[in-house]
Amino acid sequence: MAWQLVFTEQYNRRAARFLRPHPDTRGQYVKTLKLLEANPHHPSLRLHALKGRLSGLHSVSINLSYRITLEMMITESEIVLINIGDHDAVYF
Repeated sequence: MAWQLVFTEQYNRRAARFLRPHPDTRGQYVKTLKLLEANPHHPSLRLHALKGRLSGLHSVSINLSYRITLEMMITESEIVLINIGDHDAVYF
């Protein structure tokens, strides 16, 4: 199944703000997006559902320190990117 990543204007601003001070993660970020589009359930992404106030969203890992939160619209085969950052920035 092919997935389509949806980049909202808000997410693009957050990603640009995240990548500016973290240029060393750009390669990992791009690799994560490509893998997410090809197979969001790939084990290296560590996809998991969130709970509490973020219920309905999922998270994938860029690396051990940084995450992307996302909304998966399974019926539409779309993945809407929501937020990017370290654990505290994404989950709080």
